[in-house]
Amino acid sequence: MLPNRSLPKVAPILLFDGVCNLCSSAVQFILRHESAPTLRFAALQSEAGQALLAAHGLPPGYQASLVLIEGPAAYTDSDAALRTAAYLRLPWRWLAGLRALYKPARDAAYRFVARRRYRWFGRKPSCWLPTPELSARFLR
Repeated sequence: MLPNRSLPKVAPILLFDGVCNLCSSAVQFILRHESAPTLRFAALQSEAGQALLAAHGLPPGYQASLVLIEGPAAYTDSDAALRTAAYLRLPWRWLAGLRALYKPARDAAYRFVARRRYRWFGRKPSCWLPTPELSARFLR
């Protein structure tokens, strides 16, 4: 997808399932391993998350995968995860190269884990909250 040059440059936003232990752990991993503090975050369940889903044509209550919003585009499933890897320091950034793999196969693997994430990793009764130092990077 070509970038829309008429839109202002905004930081990419990663939407994640705020009650999922795997998803919250992934966000914490990203925060520790980002090459620069570029990404912003929002829980899918938050008001900001729901507004962003609607703005990108995804259904309300969507929680099937991470959603990475880069400019006018929204990426889901393995595309979201692997594009997010491009924002990490080496060696983690190399995971982005897995986008060269056959998309239906990598999406099937992503969805296999996503459907079982609560059973395997558990869930919290409420969304994970960032530390005060990180709260400016989280949309509510």
